[in-house]
Amino acid sequence: MPEALPGLIDSHCHLQHSAFDLDREAVIDRAQQAGIVRILVPGWDLASSEAALELSERFPHVISPAVGVHPHHAAGADEAAWARLEALAADARVRAVGEIGLDFYRNLSPPDVQRDAFARQLDLARRVGKPVLVHDRDAHQAVTNALLAWTEDSADMRDGKASPPGAARVEGVLHSFSGDAAMAERLVARGFLVSFALPVSFRSAVGPRAAAADLLESSILVETDAPWLGPGADRRNEPTTALRVAAELARLRGTSAEAIAGAANANLGRLLQSNAIGA
Repeated sequence: MPEALPGLIDSHCHLQHSAFDLDREAVIDRAQQAGIVRILVPGWDLASSEAALELSERFPHVISPAVGVHPHHAAGADEAAWARLEALAADARVRAVGEIGLDFYRNLSPPDVQRDAFARQLDLARRVGKPVLVHDRDAHQAVTNALLAWTEDSADMRDGKASPPGAARVEGVLHSFSGDAAMAERLVARGFLVSFALPVSFRSAVGPRAAAADLLESSILVETDAPWLGPGADRRNEPTTALRVAAELARLRGTSAEAIAGAANANLGRLLQSNAIGA
């Protein structure tokens, strides 16, 4: 694994989490020393969404914020929280709506409540014209169906305006992808990017590994999901793990880690509607 990959990005990292309270600046410094130029920081509830925005104000050169309610926390969102989330999503500094989606593995919120929260936030993303960051655990078909319906409803529309002819519209990201190649290809065709975290290096991750090997370069992202999904059960994850993910994707695809870093940078630039990530 290379010691640094200039231009690398981390498309999903919860740097506002309390696990980073004691050394957040050092974590960001290590990430930059490793070549990471942009970290997308999603919220999982109202407080963490506000914290993501605040963090991007402190570190605007490296952090971009997203706001959303994770399925685990869907049952805890009242109407006041939804109203505040709508205001945050409309803020020009916020780059995406997420982390949103469905988690039928733990069901910490009832499935029907999760579905309602997911639909509500997909509608919000369409109204504010921003992409979505999608969580999917043991909910592949339900997530696929919801996203296909959403993209059909919002086809060629952003902020009430038609997309320019030939525009490369990015609808969102399948975060820490755990589905199979067929699911990935179906949603890539609808404008989604597929983001891979460290579990893609596990031989048991048959579906994600097949998708990682087969997708076009223009469809992939690299992430850590830190502080979770680290290299050890008792170890906090952090953005530098993105280098390991890039190296594994390179091995699966028969290319270089540098090529993966360049592709992920360009793809995140499309997602954030920025032509120069880290320039």
